Amino acid sequence: MEISWIQAILLGLCACLSSMPGMGGSSIGNYTLGRPLVGGLVCGLILGDITTGILVGCAMQVVYIALVTPGGTVSADVRAVSYIGIPLAMAALSSYGLDAATSEGTALATSFGTMVGTLGTVLFYGTATINLVWQHIGWKAVEKRQYKKLYLVDMGLPWISHLICSFIPTVIMCKLGADVVEMIKTALPMDGLAMKTLFTVGSLLPCVGIAILLKQIVKKMTDFIPFLFGVVLAASMGINLVSATVIAGMFAIITYKLKLLLLTKNSGGADDDDEEEI
Repeated sequence: MEISWIQAILLGLCACLSSMPGMGGSSIGNYTLGRPLVGGLVCGLILGDITTGILVGCAMQVVYIALVTPGGTVSADVRAVSYIGIPLAMAALSSYGLDAATSEGTALATSFGTMVGTLGTVLFYGTATINLVWQHIGWKAVEKRQYKKLYLVDMGLPWISHLICSFIPTVIMCKLGADVVEMIKTALPMDGLAMKTLFTVGSLLPCVGIAILLKQIVKKMTDFIPFLFGVVLAASMGINLVSATVIAGMFAIITYKLKLLLLTKNSGGADDDDEEEI
């Protein structure tokens, strides 16, 4: 798969918009456009292979499904995963002749995403560092009561940071990365030890994401029962991600209704008894 300059530029713009204030900041850009699940669809549209893009995005999303950024601490940059990792993974799959739906394809995709996500933290902190300059400009504007200047500080100047640390690196890595993938293919054949190790590690990465998610939501042993029930249901029925989401949503509603009913009964039990006696 060859990535043209126009496609690389579009990917770079998406990387910028993933966390720009003009796109709603964290509410819209980072938590939607910047996520691999959405980025896979966008990359598929840009590169002309929607199916592969979505499959690669889903595989990478599982790894980062429990990613949080406490206090601005970022262990992996999902913008880089979405708009550098996914295009390069798609190019690698095309070069090696692998299907994204296979276990080998998923392992290769997650490995590329993890490598790029870790390197992307440098770009993330680079953007944050440059943004400190605009913050100082904003504080001086407040001190001088030039409040209209804050629009420029919030909506205009951050583009410079993202052009330097998001747009340019994304364009260069996506455009030149396809050639690098071909070099990797020549140096690391499919039956070599390096690729077998890469597939093994890549197949374990989704387990890390699921384990982190379980660590956040499981408070007692009985919380494992819905999780295990879902795993057994998916394995026995062969349902896909959409079906599993619908079933999970139904159980979430049932659980919510039951808890709401218990809270209502505990808080209004006395009033109900009085009404019955009357």
